Order: sequence, then C-alpha cells, then structure tokens
Amino acid sequence: MSSSDPTPDRTPVVLAPGEGRRYPMGRIAAVFKADAAETQGRYSISEWWLEPKTQGPGAHSHPEDDIFFVMEGTMSVLVGEKWIEAPKGSFVLVPGGVTHDFENRGNSHAGVLNLSIPGGFEQHMPGIAKWFIEHPPKDTGA
Repeated sequence: MSSSDPTPDRTPVVLAPGEGRRYPMGRIAAVFKADAAETQGRYSISEWWLEPKTQGPGAHSHPEDDIFFVMEGTMSVLVGEKWIEAPKGSFVLVPGGVTHDFENRGNSHAGVLNLSIPGGFEQHMPGIAKWFIEHPPKDTGA
C-alpha cells in the first residue's frame, strides 16, 4: 500500500472480551489477540492470566522487547535481577535481551496485556502450552 492508497493491506481485528486464540496451561492462561498473521510480523498482543499464588514461566530472555500492562490484580515482574510489584495500571517495558519473569504472588486473579515486538513469539505457544501442561506451575513462595 502506498501512502496515497486509502485501501489497507491488512484486515482490522475486533474481538469481544475473552476472545482470541486461547492457550490454557493449568493455572496460567494466554489469549492471543493479534500476532504475525494480523500484524505482518510487527508485534504480537496477548493477555496472560495467572491464578493466585502462581509462578510464571521462569526467568528467561529473548531478543524481542516485552511490554506488560497490568490489567487486574498485582503482578510481580522480574526485570534483570530486581523483582517489581506492579499493581493494576502499571506499565513495564523489558528491552530485548534483558532477563525477566512474572508471577502472581497475590490472593486474587491477576492479568497482564503483553506486547511482544517484533512479532513471531506466538509460533512457540503450542510447545509452551504443552510444556506447562506436563510441568504445572508451582506455588509462589509469597
């Protein structure tokens, strides 16, 4: 599409609450709202929901930037070597290559909206979901 062409080369995405590609993983659930197919690989957007006192994926890093916006509850987020308590409305940007993790140490359901830039992360989700089913998340120490 050229800048003068009014016809977009992508299709708009409109989803009702809870809709998207779901990946249930026991006490963790991910719902992908838009990813490479809809964004031409530019980014992926997903929700991550953790039950109370649930550990997340474990400390890891990858080349993509991760952006987290806490939608509900309080999420504990590891950035580098420091854990941050991020209540509802908090924003956390983890640059690519920085070690990070997230978990719900609270007594209520918690969720984050996650943007992964650039996109493509979602291709790993079937394997990640299978791994979590085989290795259920543990309780947090908090």
